[in-house]
Amino acid sequence: MAYPLEATMALHIRVISQQPHGGRCSLYAGYAEVLAACLHARTEVVFSAERDAHGSGFPSLLVNGIPAQPVDGVILMPADLCSVLAVAGQDEASLAGLAEALETPLERMLEGK
Repeated sequence: MAYPLEATMALHIRVISQQPHGGRCSLYAGYAEVLAACLHARTEVVFSAERDAHGSGFPSLLVNGIPAQPVDGVILMPADLCSVLAVAGQDEASLAGLAEALETPLERMLEGK
């Protein structure tokens, strides 16, 4: 997989996490790391005590201020995130291979690492 890819527009990724983070919070932080490496996204992880998945509390991942919503309503998957990024203006070239790169943090979470 080729890193880094050129992004077609500036991206700001905000992860809202609990402290200490685990599960989906760790997954979403991992996604942010991949997006920073692949798309040069500006990323930040903020901590909150508010539980509000996919909104203003944890666990949430926002793309340019818009909460990314998982299709299954529970966990944001790589394909969900790629769809959100396409809507946010990323072109196919910038998204090529991204779903595969996003699998790494997902596999880490599923394996409990």
